[in-house]
Amino acid sequence: MNILGIDEAGRGPCIGPMVICAAMIDEKKADHLSEIGVKDSKLLTPSQRQMMFVKLSKLIRYEIIVVSPEEIDKAVYGTGGLNLNWLEATKSAELINMLKPDKAIIDCPSPNIGAYTSFIEERLKEKPELVVEHKADANHLIAAAASVIAKVTRDREVEKIQEKVKEPIGSGYPADPVTKKFLMKNFDKYPEIFRHSWACYKTLKEMKYQKDLEEF
Repeated sequence: MNILGIDEAGRGPCIGPMVICAAMIDEKKADHLSEIGVKDSKLLTPSQRQMMFVKLSKLIRYEIIVVSPEEIDKAVYGTGGLNLNWLEATKSAELINMLKPDKAIIDCPSPNIGAYTSFIEERLKEKPELVVEHKADANHLIAAAASVIAKVTRDREVEKIQEKVKEPIGSGYPADPVTKKFLMKNFDKYPEIFRHSWACYKTLKEMKYQKDLEEF
C-alpha cells in the first residue's frame, strides 16, 4: 500500500512563493523514514534539512507545486471563489491525483477539518483513504518528509530572489526587521516577489498613494 503525506512551506511570509509537497512511500518501506531520522522540518537545521532532502530523494516519490505570490493574492482576494485554505486544498487534491496513493495524510491549515476534507474529496479522481489533521507533520513521518522537501524547495526559491535583488531580504516574514527594511525600500521596485494582499504591503502601497496625491 502506498502512503502519501502532504505539507507546505511558506504560507505566512510576505515575500516569495508557498511550496506544497506530496511525498509517497510503500508502507512496507515506511520504517526507513525513522531509520534515516526524518522529523518535522521545523525541528531540523537548514544543513540537516539539505542532507535529509538528499536521503529522501533516494527513498520516496514526491511531487511539488510552487504557488506564486500572484496566485496567492488572487486566492486571498477571493478571485474564483477561493481563499488561502481552499487554494492549498485544491493543490493538495492535484498532488493526490498525480501520485494516486492508497492513503493520503494531509496537514490541515483550516480549523474546520470536516469541510477541508470534503473540499479535497470532491476534487479527487480516485478515492484513497484520507487522514486530514492538524500537525500531521509532527504525527506522521511521511508528512514530516513532505515538510522537509517543501521547506528545502521554498528556501531555494528564496535564494533565487536573493540573487536577483542582491541585498538582504531576511526571512520574508513581516515581523522580521530585515524584511521590513527591504519591503519599505523595494515594495514597488520588485512587485512580483511580494504578496500584495498581505497587510504590510497594502499599508506601504496606501502610504505611497497618499503621498503621490499630496504631491500632485
